[in-house]
Amino acid sequence: MSKKSELKKAIEESEREIAALEQKLTRSQSSLMRAMITGKKPSKEDEHYFNVFSALIDQEREHLHSLQAELDALKK
Repeated sequence: MSKKSELKKAIEESEREIAALEQKLTRSQSSLMRAMITGKKPSKEDEHYFNVFSALIDQEREHLHSLQAELDALKK
């Protein structure tokens, strides 16, 4: 398999991973918002999940950008 094909496949996988992580982040974000709206203190678990998923999304986006940059370099 060519390097370009491998990079395209890796980019697609990274995009799917980001979408899955964003779904999980949305669930924890909803819990945090519900707590804020009702005037309750959010659970530590919800805060933890929100922070973890946010960090994982940031890391995966950086990975995606590096893959895209590598693919762009090969196209030139």
